[in-house]
Amino acid sequence: MTRFDKFFGLKAITLSAALMTANLALAGDNNVSAGQILDALKPKPVTRGLSVGPPADTTAQAKESTFLNTVRNRSTRSLSTGEREQIAELAAAKPKIDLEIQFDYNSAEIAKTSVASVQALGKALSDPALKGSTFVVAGHTDTTGGEEYNQGLSERRADTIKKYLVQNYGLNAADLVTVGYGETKLKDAANGADPVNRRVQVVNMDTKTASK
Repeated sequence: MTRFDKFFGLKAITLSAALMTANLALAGDNNVSAGQILDALKPKPVTRGLSVGPPADTTAQAKESTFLNTVRNRSTRSLSTGEREQIAELAAAKPKIDLEIQFDYNSAEIAKTSVASVQALGKALSDPALKGSTFVVAGHTDTTGGEEYNQGLSERRADTIKKYLVQNYGLNAADLVTVGYGETKLKDAANGADPVNRRVQVVNMDTKTASK
């Protein structure tokens, strides 16, 4: 082997090591902190107009609470399409965060690289600032695979997150409503197979939270 070959080989090894380090750093960037999750999910203060009038629509809040009570302690698979859509409609105006929680291939098992994010979620939901809130844990998939299969996979993944939070952080199971949307609510609709669509969305459904 010539001196040039040895030099070139050393450079290749160094470059490979540098690329591996960069990839690990990027992978770690997907993990969010408990503080970031807490800030995203904290109830927003109720805003009132300048005109004198009644407070927030208590009738609408009562209906919302009644509906949430009908989906508490329900199995994820038992929710009808209409109920899933109603949850999505209510969640649209609520504090929420998308977490890029990865699962093992073709599985509902949390990938080792995403355990830190789930632990951060557990710490955030255990914070006194969120005490008494009801949370929706929604599973989403990309478009790889059939629609029916993806629907079931998203439900199993949402169930996995709920089970982890209840078992490891003592959260009340009744305060965690799980729902699966499969590939029906893509984050990047133009690129259905993009990994960004494989996510878990957590929503604070606290009825005292007001939309702007």
